[in-house]
Amino acid sequence: MRMRLVPEITNWDFFSRSKLWLGISALMMVVAFVSFLLQGLNYGIDFRGGTTIRTESPSAVDVGAYRDALQPLELGDITISEVFDPSFGDDRNVAMIRVQAQDDQEAVSADLIAQIEAALSEVAPDITFASVESVGPKVSGELIQTAVIAVLLAIGAVLIYIWLRFEWQFAVGAVLALVHDVLLTIGVFSELQIKFDLAIIAALLTIVGYSLNDTVVVFDRVRENLIKYKKRDLKEVLNISINETLSRTIMTSLTTMLALVAMFVLGGDVIRGFVFAMMWGILVGTYSSIFVASAILLWLGVKRDWTKPDATAGNQYADIDA
Repeated sequence: MRMRLVPEITNWDFFSRSKLWLGISALMMVVAFVSFLLQGLNYGIDFRGGTTIRTESPSAVDVGAYRDALQPLELGDITISEVFDPSFGDDRNVAMIRVQAQDDQEAVSADLIAQIEAALSEVAPDITFASVESVGPKVSGELIQTAVIAVLLAIGAVLIYIWLRFEWQFAVGAVLALVHDVLLTIGVFSELQIKFDLAIIAALLTIVGYSLNDTVVVFDRVRENLIKYKKRDLKEVLNISINETLSRTIMTSLTTMLALVAMFVLGGDVIRGFVFAMMWGILVGTYSSIFVASAILLWLGVKRDWTKPDATAGNQYADIDA
C-alpha cells in the first residue's frame, strides 16, 4: 500500500479566495520592501569588505576551536571554513578565515592580523599562514552591482523563455511570481538581519530556477487542458490543472525540504544561511506557483486555440471575477 500525502483525485477550488491570497502576497511584498529601505541587509564580508587569511596545518582543522580563540578579539563577522581538495595529503589541512573590515577601513590592519595569528597559534602551534588577502569597499560595491545584475538577467531570461514557449500572459504571470519569491526572500533576510553574502545570491538564483520549474509544470498542464476542455471557462481549467499537478508539487517540495532540513541542522554555520534561503524559497515558490502565477494568468486571460490566429487572443477571459 502506497502512502499518499495528497488524495489521488482532488477537486479543490484554488480561486475561491484568490483576491485574499493576492492581497496577502502584496502586503508581504510591501513589508519586505519597507524593511529593506529602513534597515537594509546585514551584508557579509563579500559585500562589506574585509580580509581573508589562508592557514595550513599538519593537524586537523577544528573550526570551533579557531572561532573560540578569535572570539576575545571582537572582530565582528568572522567566517571560518575548511578547504577540501583531493590533491591535499593527510598532513595538509587548509582553512580559510574571513574577517570583516574594521571601522570602515580598507582592510584589517597589520597589528590585528598579528593578533589573529597569535591567537590561532595558541590553538594549533604547528599552524602556518599561507596568504593574507583583502577585499576593499570598491570591490565589494562592484560585487553588489554584479549580484543585482545577475538576478535581473535571470528573471529577464525567464520572461523571454516563457513568452516564446507559451504566450505573453504566461510569461507575465511567471515573472511576477518570481519577483514575488525573490523580494520575499530578501525581505526575510532584512527583517531577521541574517547575514547576506554571495552564497545567498546563489540561493536566490536557485530559487528562481526551482520556482520556475514548478510554475512551468502547472502551465504545461494548463495549456494541455485549454485545448482538451474547450467549452469550460478559464477559471475551471486552471483549477483542474492545479489539482492534477498538486501531488507532484507537494512531493517535490517535501522531499527537497527534507534534504534541506538535514543540511540546516547538520551542515554547520558555513552553509546555514544558504540553506535557510533555500528552505524559505521553496515555501514561497510552491505558494506562488499555485496562488500567484495562476491567479495573474486568470486575470490577464489567455488564448484558447494556438492553431488559429485570433485578434482578440488573451482578452476573452480577462474580465472573469476570481
